[in-house]
This record gives sequence, C-alpha cells and structure tokens, in this order.
Amino acid sequence: MRKNIAALVSHVALLLALILTIGIIGSIAAANSGKEGANKFTGELERGAVLRILENDTAIKQGYLGELIDAFNAEYASYGIRAVDANMDQYTNLEEDGPFGYGPDVLYQANDRIMRYPDGRHILPLPAETLSGYDQVSEKAWQAYTKTVGGENYVFGVPVNAQGPLLYYRKDLLPANWQTEWDDDGNGVPDMIEYWTDMYRYSKQVKAESGGKKFGYMRSFLEPYFSVGYLYSYGGYTFGNNNTDVSDIGHSAGNAELGGKIIRQLASVMDERCIDDSVTTGAYAAIASGEFFATITTPDVYTMFIDEMIAAGMTRAEAEENLVTVTIPKLPASGDLEDESAGFIDNKMMGGVQGYAISSYTKYPNAALKFVEFATSFEMIKRRNELLGIVPARGDVAEQVGGLSEIINGNLENGNIVVMPSVKESAQVWTPLQTLFQDLAKDAFRTADIKYDTTEKIKAALVEADKQIYDSIFTLKG
Repeated sequence: MRKNIAALVSHVALLLALILTIGIIGSIAAANSGKEGANKFTGELERGAVLRILENDTAIKQGYLGELIDAFNAEYASYGIRAVDANMDQYTNLEEDGPFGYGPDVLYQANDRIMRYPDGRHILPLPAETLSGYDQVSEKAWQAYTKTVGGENYVFGVPVNAQGPLLYYRKDLLPANWQTEWDDDGNGVPDMIEYWTDMYRYSKQVKAESGGKKFGYMRSFLEPYFSVGYLYSYGGYTFGNNNTDVSDIGHSAGNAELGGKIIRQLASVMDERCIDDSVTTGAYAAIASGEFFATITTPDVYTMFIDEMIAAGMTRAEAEENLVTVTIPKLPASGDLEDESAGFIDNKMMGGVQGYAISSYTKYPNAALKFVEFATSFEMIKRRNELLGIVPARGDVAEQVGGLSEIINGNLENGNIVVMPSVKESAQVWTPLQTLFQDLAKDAFRTADIKYDTTEKIKAALVEADKQIYDSIFTLKG
C-alpha cells in the first residue's frame, strides 16, 4: 500500500513538473514570438514592394484613400515601393484570409477587431516608439493597441482617430420659440440638446404633431455600440479590470437596468424602424429631408450628412451651417425620462480607437511600416480630418482643428467614452446585447404580452444576457 502511495505521489509530482515546464515553455514561446515579430523591422526597405492597403468604406468613397496612396507612392517612387487598394471588404477577416495570401499587408480597423489578431500571431508587434508621431498620441489611445505577451508589453496598432458617438441635429428645425420655451437655464443652448428628458419630451411632441411622419430623435437599437453606454451610465460594464477580465461580465451590474429603461422609453418616441437597421442606413437622407431632427452616430460620417443635404437642395454653406454636432445629452439620475427631480448625470458611451496594423503574412514589413508612419503623419491625419471629419488621435492635429476633436478627446480622457475591449472575446458580446436591446425597443410597441414593464424584469434580462456571453466565451475556450 505504501509503495502504491509513493508511486502515486511520484506520478503527481511528475505531472506537476510537466505542467510547470509546459507553462514556462509557453511563456518563453509567447515572449519569443513577440520579439521575433518585432525583429522583422530592420529598417531596410524592400524595394519593389507592392502593399495592399485595407481601408474603411467611407475613406474610399470620399476619396481619402486615393489621395493617401498617390501621396505615398510619389514619396517612395525612387524605392519602387507602391501601395494599392486591397479591394476587399472593410471587415475582411485576416485570421482566415492571411495564411492563404489573400489578406492585406496593412489594415485599418477599430481596436476591438485588430486586437483579435495578436493571439494567433496574425499581426506584427510594432516598434511604436520609433515612429515620428509617437509622442503626439495619448497613453489611453496607445493602450487600446497594447497587449502583454510573455510578460512584456507590445503595441500592435498605431492609433489614427478616437471614435465616440456624437449628437447630430438640424439647427434650422429647432422650434421657433426655443429660446423662451426650451431654454430653462437661459444659457443659450436648447434644452433638448443638453438633456435627454427634454429630447424625449420634444420628440413626443414632433411625432404627435406630425401624425407619426416626422421624428425628433431617431436611432436604431440594432447596434449595441450605440446603446450599451446607457448601461455604463448607471453602473454597468462589459468586462472587469478595465475590460481585461473576461470572466467578469457586468452589463447587469449596479443599476444598469435603468439604462435598459431609457432604451425602452426612447424607442417609444420613434417608430418600429428603430428595431432594425433601416433607420441607420436611411439616417443621412432623413436628416437631410427634415424627417429626423436628430440622431447619434460617429464623427467620421459627417460628410455623408452634408452630401445628402446638398443633394436635397441646400448649398454647402447652408448645410454646414444647419448641421450641428455636439456631445451626448445628460441622463436623468433617476433613470426615468419623465423624472428630473434627482438631477442629471453624464451619458457614458462606448467608443473606440481606429488605427493601422501590419499583417504577419506581409512580405514587406519595413515598407508596410513606412506606409503606416506616412499615413499617421501630421499632414495626412489633418487631411483625413478635412475629408472625413475624423477626430485625430494625434494631439498636435487635434489642437489645431479644435471643435469636435476637443470634445471627443476630452470625453476619452475623462472616462465618458469607454473604449471597446481590446480582447478577442469581445466578439461574443454583440449578439446577446443586440437581441436584448432590440427586444427592449420592441416592447415599446407591444400592446399585449409586454415583457419589460418593471426594472426588475429588465435586470433579469440583463443578467441572462451576461450569462449567455459568459457561456459563449468559455464554451468556445473549452
């Protein structure tokens, strides 16, 4: 019996030693993979390189990518280096396409998409500190692209612009009596622009007076990116420990159910288009025609609204005068759009940092790095701002252009913009939240079988959504 026990102890000890050894080897391999990737950047440009550049649809449509490519190609013509449009869907999956040679050399995407790729070594760790604009980008923006590998921090993307929702509204559609009836604090700013309670009340009025043909505020709840911030505002969060602990899922934390109630109330002043994507795709034309007074979206589509307003008959000067973008209104602390008695709180919103990454499958890492450095230079970021209305991550450009850049970067620094998690598990968050937010919005139009008429029921639904996210993450891990 003692021999059996001794043998068992010996086997257990051997097993523990093996596990420890595997862990050490894994850590060394992880660290080495980071160093190996970084070592590809020798500084020697690959002459004759042809770089496939993946950009977003807006940059292509508005002509920015063409300008960027032409300028880069002129700068590096003597090296025979040329950039071309990758001509791929803006959400191309590098993990699937890269190993077969179909992926881009350089890709531009949001931090949540780019940061799915380091674990599979699909993108290269970058020598960020060697880039000319490194010191001009805030630490918070760099953090969105930083990952610890083998105990060391590596940067996998270069920030281009900070992204966060803004309120767009038509100044010329304000009620004629707004200064006397919609400016209670007398600060010269319409109340519906400052407070969700007033936007809600005004939207009810517009919908009623037009017989449901015009609307105050309109926004689809299909995209959780634009809705999860209502939960954040009342104590919810996506992942714990600054969005790094994926075992701690907290959309139901604190009084997040009050944010769910806000969604349900806002839906009631819209129509059923807020349940699907039609209100999103049609928002540019609806703002231009005056069907919508206000909506929320990101700053990089500003020019899309202007183009539609010009197409609807305005001059460019008139369109730019009448389309106003401001920070998101404040929420009632009570969590009820019909109750202002407890005062107001800031509306936190999900945001992101978009930037460039370099594929691990590129044959031209040094040329690709030169392209990224060129594309994130002062001149090209400023031009991107001029054409697309983006909020520059570079502080020197943001300071020069002012306006929205100061608002977004200020919200990022003060925590009112919560950056999307830079972990691959964030992919499992969207579907459960989308399903719940759509159902909350649909509840505003139900005449029977109402599901969320109490905050307790909303809380239970949030808890269930968190459970679905948890199960999805850890089932996949298993």
